[in-house]
This record gives sequence, structure tokens and C-alpha cells, in this order.
Amino acid sequence: MNLTDTEVAAAAALAGAEVVRARYGRLHSRIDKGAGDFATDADLAAEEAILDVIRAARPGDAVHGEEGGRQGAADAEREWLVDPLCGTLNYATGSQLVAVNVVLRNGPAAAADPFSGEVFLTDGETARVRSGVPGEERPLAPTADTRLVDVNLDPPFPSAPGFRAVDLLAHPGFVENFRPRVVSTTLALAWVAAGRRAAYVTDGGDLSGSVHFAAGIALCRAAGCVVTGVDGGPVGPGGRGLVVAADAGTHELLMSMIGGRGRTG
Repeated sequence: MNLTDTEVAAAAALAGAEVVRARYGRLHSRIDKGAGDFATDADLAAEEAILDVIRAARPGDAVHGEEGGRQGAADAEREWLVDPLCGTLNYATGSQLVAVNVVLRNGPAAAADPFSGEVFLTDGETARVRSGVPGEERPLAPTADTRLVDVNLDPPFPSAPGFRAVDLLAHPGFVENFRPRVVSTTLALAWVAAGRRAAYVTDGGDLSGSVHFAAGIALCRAAGCVVTGVDGGPVGPGGRGLVVAADAGTHELLMSMIGGRGRTG
């Protein structure tokens, strides 16, 4: 079968999700990555399952996995970014708030929830969610109605003191308008695209090529969300962090609390 890049992304993400789901609840070995970060045997096994799918379908493409780094021909024109288990700490402590990311750089993307059976996918122009029920698929429709905002509080904080996520949470306007939540990065972004969250905010540098963020950014852009850095500038080279909102009004309100000018991009 000649799969599209979107279907390759979805199949690979679901293959990784199956491994993550099957290994849930076990005592996992940990591989220390420094600064409090670690991977588990489930991360490694899920990444290998994902790579198997991509290699079979697109043998000439390069792959950059969070755990294995870049593999494939050095001169490959296309590169897949893979985060086999977004939310490793959640997973290792028994929480099911995790996701599996697969994205073709600057192209189609998929983020799978191992426990709901959902896979969020985009061909770069439209965004939709496919449930565990065969054939059931619907477009992603962002809305700020929930007023729930996911705020990433993990270090480092390169934008401090100009922007600190903890200060946003303490802003009087934030508690008047929103309620904070913290989940897996990928689920947070997919849920903004799906209308389950009003927004997501994180500090950082250029996150556009990150295995953790690229798939979620692609989903949100295709769904019509407002996507900028914490300074209101575009996400990309020279960018600072990420503010993704369901609509322009929500984005403008958050930027007014952060101290930016609320411009979109």
C-alpha cells in the first residue's frame, strides 16, 4: 500500500503508542540523561517501533529520535522528528497523561494518545482527530470555552526575568479569566487544537524543530490556532518559547499579562 506522509506519521505514532500502552504499569529501567531528565525502556522500545514503520515506508528519509538522535543518510532531503514518549515522568509515576509524536519536518504530523486511542493528525493544511473506532474522524475545532490553560513550569527559563511562567499564574487577570492545568506537552497542544484547552504557554528558545513541540505546533497551525513566542514574535529561528491560543482574543489577553504586545504570527 502506498501511504501518504500523513498516514505514515499516524501509523508510526500508533505503533509507538501500542508499545507505551502495553508496557504501562511495569517497573521500568531508567536511563539518566542529566539535569533530572531520564528515559525509560518504554521510550526506547517505542522509538524503535516508530522507526521500523518509517524505515519501511520511507527508507530514503532521515529520522531524528529523541533517544537515538539522527539516523539515515547525511544528505537526506527529508527528516522525521520523533518523540516516542512525551511525558516520561508522568508515565514512570503511573500517570496516563502522555503522547507519542511523529512529524515530517515542515510537513505532516501525528500525535497519538496511547490510552484514549486517539491520534491527532495534520497534512499541513487541515487538522483532525481519529478515534479508536475505525472510520470515526472529525476536524479539530479550537475554542477557548473551557478557559483551561496549560502552563509549562519545567526549567530552564531562558526568558527570565522578562517572562516567568510562575508570574503569569500569579497575575490577577489570569485567575479572573483562566484556570491552570499541566499535562504532557503534546497532549496540551493537541487539546488546544481540539478545543479542550484554551491555550498553552511555555518558555524556551526556538521550539519549531524540537521533537517535543514540532508535531503539536503543526497541529495547532493547521487547526487555525494563534501560534507565537512568549514575546509575541514568530516561532522559528530566534524565537522565544511558545504561546498557542484557540483564538485571537485569548492570545491577546495572555500576551497582555505576559507583557508582550499581543501581535500574532
